[in-house]
Amino acid sequence: MSEEQIQQDFALALHDTARAWRHALDRRLKGLGLSQASWLSIAYLAKAPAPMTQTELAHCLSVEQPTVVAMLDRLQRAGLLRREIDAHDRRIRRVLLTPEGIEVYAEVRRVAMDFRHEKLKELDVEVLRQITEVLQQLQRTLEDPIP
Repeated sequence: MSEEQIQQDFALALHDTARAWRHALDRRLKGLGLSQASWLSIAYLAKAPAPMTQTELAHCLSVEQPTVVAMLDRLQRAGLLRREIDAHDRRIRRVLLTPEGIEVYAEVRRVAMDFRHEKLKELDVEVLRQITEVLQQLQRTLEDPIP
């Protein structure tokens, strides 16, 4: 098999596996009544070291600002988050989880952890570590601003 074919197969496998992983986890989280974008938003907000702006969250989700605003409106109506005006710039809205949102995140985490254990239990831990290192290296290369 040529190097070109190996690279093409890798890129396709990476894309398809990531998509399949998200969809399978999404099916597990359906019981919470959240879309994939909603539970991902809750997870990003919960793990952020400081309250995120709507723009930062849109960037993390790889969606446009109007898309994230509409989704945040739904999550706010559900009582899972609140928005606060930034102390230094009144044009900026910071997004924070409510206590109910934190509870939902705890359930998302629990379901995701069970899912990971179930799906990865058959992989050798050393192989998993090596794959992780390769993917992290690739991610750094892709995020490097120098072309």
